Amino acid sequence: MLLAILLPFLSFMVRGKILTGIVCLILQITLIGWLPAAIWAVLSLNNARAERRNDKLIRAMKENGR
Repeated sequence: MLLAILLPFLSFMVRGKILTGIVCLILQITLIGWLPAAIWAVLSLNNARAERRNDKLIRAMKENGR
């Protein structure tokens, strides 16, 4: 989470989203764009975590339904 706030573009790159990381870096280069880039990175990280939780729940429900 700290990485997403301090270096938003790196947060995307670490998660394998290279093109998104480059776009975020371009936005982050401007001082005004830093805040939107940080918000974007944090929201993206939270969405990825939520997707992982949902996938895990779906898998668990399918296994219990057998």
